[in-house]
Amino acid sequence: MTRFLALLRKEIAALFLSPIAYGVLTMVALVTALVFFEHLRLYNQILFVFASTTMGGFDTDTIPDHINLRDTVFNPVMDQLSMLLIIPLPLVTMRVFAEERSRGTEEVLLSSGLSTSQIVGAKLTVTFGFVVLMMAVAFVYPVTAIAQGGLGAQHLAAVFLGLTALALGIASIGLAASAFTGSQIVAAAAAVGIAFFFYDFGWTHAFVGEDLAAFLDAIALRPHFRRFAEGLVFISDLTYFLGLMAVAFVLCRFALDFRRVGG
Repeated sequence: MTRFLALLRKEIAALFLSPIAYGVLTMVALVTALVFFEHLRLYNQILFVFASTTMGGFDTDTIPDHINLRDTVFNPVMDQLSMLLIIPLPLVTMRVFAEERSRGTEEVLLSSGLSTSQIVGAKLTVTFGFVVLMMAVAFVYPVTAIAQGGLGAQHLAAVFLGLTALALGIASIGLAASAFTGSQIVAAAAAVGIAFFFYDFGWTHAFVGEDLAAFLDAIALRPHFRRFAEGLVFISDLTYFLGLMAVAFVLCRFALDFRRVGG
């Protein structure tokens, strides 16, 4: 346990000593705030225009159904941010395993007396913790604004949960990619490519049968988080992202086991 805690401290120090981590944290927080409040501004503008052209003012009963937070704010925010997350997250995960291998410190780590499960567990715990922190920081301002306005808090909570789960899923892909290469650039590029490939297969529905379309939706990223924008949280969607994290753990452990035995 002492060695495991020491590895945790080492990973935390390595992460927060990296300028990339701070750059990604700042970029995601800034982009999230800009995207969210741009759509919120458009929503308020639509309400103002509607109120100025009717006698009903801002009474809820007079606002048409198509003018709502779900369609004007949460759904487009979800779609835009989900795509944007594919770029910065691999920059965080690319170094987790690849850096150890490129510097030659992986052999020292593997001979430290820690099991591969402990090594992978420590690295994934720190990385996933950083991802959750990143999303929490990104949503501080939107949450504060919505809470003060008393509008859409439940939807925003669902968006936060969905995007956090998605971010953890993308990070899982990045960690697996990092475990199989000694190049951080290759790890980042592979993670971005795989995440984009599995993002959404909806465009294939016109060319494949219903069974294959259902299978493709089951393994794609987007179908499992888009319902969060509607304030709906399904166990099946959360299980999917937890499954990605579990698969990443298994693949990373396999990669380390393979190199430990001299493969």
